[in-house]
Amino acid sequence: MADATAMLSMCDPVHFVLIKTDTSSETTLISSYFLDWRTVLASPTGKTCFAVELMGVGSECKVPAGVLTVSLELYPPLTETLSTDIVSTQQSLERQRTAEKERLFLVYAKQWWREFLEIRPSHQSKLVKIFAQDENGVNRPVCSYVRVLRAGRLLESPRQAARFVSLLAHEKAPVVGGGGKQEQWCTLMAFLCRGKGDCEDHATLLCSLLLGFGLDTYVCVGTKAKGVPHAWVLTRGTDGSITFWESLTAHRYLHRAIDPDAPPLAPTPKPSSPYRTVGCVFNHQTFLANCQPSDAVELCVFDFQNQSRWKVMSEEALKSVCAPGSTTSLPPLPPLCAPSLDPAAASNHLELEMRYLVSEHRKDLDLVTVWDDHLSYLLSSALSAYELERCTGVSCGNEEFQDAVRRAVPDGHTFKGFPIHFLHRNARRAFATCLRSPFCEEIVCCRGDHVRLAVRVRVFVYPENACAVWLMFACKYRSVL
Repeated sequence: MADATAMLSMCDPVHFVLIKTDTSSETTLISSYFLDWRTVLASPTGKTCFAVELMGVGSECKVPAGVLTVSLELYPPLTETLSTDIVSTQQSLERQRTAEKERLFLVYAKQWWREFLEIRPSHQSKLVKIFAQDENGVNRPVCSYVRVLRAGRLLESPRQAARFVSLLAHEKAPVVGGGGKQEQWCTLMAFLCRGKGDCEDHATLLCSLLLGFGLDTYVCVGTKAKGVPHAWVLTRGTDGSITFWESLTAHRYLHRAIDPDAPPLAPTPKPSSPYRTVGCVFNHQTFLANCQPSDAVELCVFDFQNQSRWKVMSEEALKSVCAPGSTTSLPPLPPLCAPSLDPAAASNHLELEMRYLVSEHRKDLDLVTVWDDHLSYLLSSALSAYELERCTGVSCGNEEFQDAVRRAVPDGHTFKGFPIHFLHRNARRAFATCLRSPFCEEIVCCRGDHVRLAVRVRVFVYPENACAVWLMFACKYRSVL
């Protein structure tokens, strides 16, 4: 074990994230706190206990959320401890060094921005995001929100990583009163604990995971249709190909730039992606601003080595405030948590709840419910194929499902099926959503001769207990002309 002096140089704090979970499993981020644990190095017993005041997040970052009593114990205990003065002097020196690094970076960033505006005055209106506020209202360089993140054996491929990120719910930062969008990027730790966040949180997590898979990956900041600000992910292939990844849906788009110098009658490729403009791109060690005449995505050439198209920020300057281990950067992210949910048990539980809700709904309509267990089982292969397609982009297994259904539905009978996808496991909420679809209501409320109903639920579990819930209702009945 390291001695006290070596441990004193470990400046990474302990990150506390406080989450409130209500009865419907909705989560709310209450507080995010960085604790400097090194006071324990000065304790003769190797133990210490103290209270910390937790502040709120976002627009409430100056409002106390509560007091947390923290007990720290070093194990095994140190053979010799440090004096309180040494610990506080080290912390004070680090604070001064951090403040100086941040001041120098701010001076550099202002100069860099002035140079960017001198290239073309219209650059003032481009979405070039150098700093972003975290959940505590602290302005951080955007590069510090991205890390090279390896998922161990929990995620097998970049596309599976994209699927996992898309299963974390999309929620904009809450705004008090009218006006523009509330500015709040979440640290990766707070985003994963909460299990939901805005498009920037999804994009930085996906970028971090794709970097871990060895891809040349960047976060893009720009706009979608109607000028709505948005963030997405870009990967560059070794052959120069550019792929956009939408972190909210896991959709991928191959980018084909339009040549503005092409002859007027030359065929122009249709925009393949929903993105309209791009102002800047960044990852954990690079920041580039778009200085092409137009910031339209369809005209953009993503040749980052060409300084007439992209203005690059000094990697040394970024490293001084964003590199892991520097006192200004966020602490290292702990590894992703393996799922603790049993997918089979969760699927069975939700399916039984669905059967109960359908039976009760039909009882209210004076309809008898007869379940066909065999037909219910056959729906499994369809749900498995749907999830595989979302993960890989490849459709397979549909022929076997259709063949099995044809065998299970006798001549003169009609089969109807309705699949739907959810990110939660709340049965009543899911059933209410399903009934809003006329196709689903037609199946659930089916009347006729020899009506047999089926329902199948498959819960696919990902790291951090992110869930893809597939649900399919089906019925078969004798067709009467």
